[in-house]
Amino acid sequence: MKVKIRRALVSVSDKAGVVDFAKELASMGVEIISTGGTAKALSDAGVKVIGISEVTGFPEMLDGRVKTLHPAVHGGILADRSKPEHMAKIEKHGIKPIDMVVVNLYPFAQTVAKPDVTLEEAVENIDIGGPSMVRSAAKNFAAVAIVSDPEDYAAILQELKENDGALTLETRARLSAKAYAHTSAYDAMITNYLSARFAPPPDVFPQAIDIRLTKLQELRYGENPHQRAAFYRDPSCQEPSVATAKQLSGKELSFNNIYDLNAALELVKEFDEPTVAIIKHTNPCGCSSAADLATAFGQAREADPISAFGGIIAANRPIDVATAEAITGPNTFFEAIIAPGFEQAAMPILTEKKKWGANLRLLQVGDLKAGAAPSGSSAMDMKKVVGGMLAQARDTRQITRGDLKVVTKAAPTDDQIEQLLFAWKMVKHVKSNAIIISRGTQLLGLGAGQPNRVNSVRLAVAQAGEKAKGAVLASDAFFPYPDGPEEAAKAGVAAIIQPGGSVKDEEVIEVADGYGMAMVFCGVRHFLH
Repeated sequence: MKVKIRRALVSVSDKAGVVDFAKELASMGVEIISTGGTAKALSDAGVKVIGISEVTGFPEMLDGRVKTLHPAVHGGILADRSKPEHMAKIEKHGIKPIDMVVVNLYPFAQTVAKPDVTLEEAVENIDIGGPSMVRSAAKNFAAVAIVSDPEDYAAILQELKENDGALTLETRARLSAKAYAHTSAYDAMITNYLSARFAPPPDVFPQAIDIRLTKLQELRYGENPHQRAAFYRDPSCQEPSVATAKQLSGKELSFNNIYDLNAALELVKEFDEPTVAIIKHTNPCGCSSAADLATAFGQAREADPISAFGGIIAANRPIDVATAEAITGPNTFFEAIIAPGFEQAAMPILTEKKKWGANLRLLQVGDLKAGAAPSGSSAMDMKKVVGGMLAQARDTRQITRGDLKVVTKAAPTDDQIEQLLFAWKMVKHVKSNAIIISRGTQLLGLGAGQPNRVNSVRLAVAQAGEKAKGAVLASDAFFPYPDGPEEAAKAGVAAIIQPGGSVKDEEVIEVADGYGMAMVFCGVRHFLH
């Protein structure tokens, strides 16, 4: 059933496009009711507006907290047009039907994302009248159109023009569902903000977690071609991330691209020096810090050129010309690059059509130190299981020299300690059982995801080869047996960092001492599943 739009209430916080939308409605003979700043914007643009106080008979009051919470408004929205008694009742009280409600809500998410936001500011940006009108109109979609997203203005105007000023039931129902999603997400943001702010420490896990995600894009497929997929963003997360990145060029991102991009970006966030990571199947096959980004890239690729082919690159500095030239050099191919930015002169090098770079996906994420501190659901690491969700605090634990305990007769040198700390930052981002072998600030060998730790050591040693001699090793968890350190020692590894805590620690230390190898315990485990 089509409904002719004769009277619309327009009251929006996001005023993008609203003036043109209201002008078009008015040109079709629609009477416009409006409030506060919206009414002024429309009136200043020449749109004839009926102020909300003319409708309710009451002034807007309490600093704007009360203006639309009135029977003259909600009666006009909620009256069931199919019931004569409803229509008689509103007529008796001088209430006119409202056929369209154009409302979006106070910018709560943008307000609480500000690093210096006060509780008072946050509370004042909790909308009351807006959600009430949205829900009223959405409930009565049989007769009322609720417009809560400026992106819908053009399509609605087109349909009105094609249907002599009317909207179909199908459209009104679709707008209703979208409106309830809008208010639900809004309530979830407020819930998460207040829960995070007032949860008694150390209770960071509320009894219920409300997560509202906004779809960014449909994906070609999931991990495999037979799986459908889409990419969603958590609007409450304001930190630099793959979800907030802007794609500058290249093909559409795949499910696996996005997952790898996330892993790569989170790794380079660990380092202050110019750093490049190359990721394949969520594990780093190359990572290095250097005085400049081009050198860091070269050293990262050198760790495993075979695995690097077709990988994902992340950098913690803007991509410059020298780095772009290195990335697009001979015998190289990468799927995507994510970085704070790209120098203008580097863009043609990365996107030139005669090279494979024509399809290279470039993602700009902005300053990695910017953005609001994680809070609520964005401060948690969540893993989906069938029928439920696991939630934990994100693994942001850092260690320093002061956390290290030398447990062997040989103590690491100051330089080796710096190398061990670098390796420790990397191993946190490798699937357990995780082993890293590195020298200086360059990854040399990696063992990841093995059911037993000694096999991870063997893989890392095999990849590092002769370069393992004099290098350092990081293990994300303790060695349950001395066989892992023994494999490392035989390869020439000079120092090991590990959490410690095994019942066989003494045997492990004894093996290290037997080879003259230094070992430190840090007391922190970094399992990554």
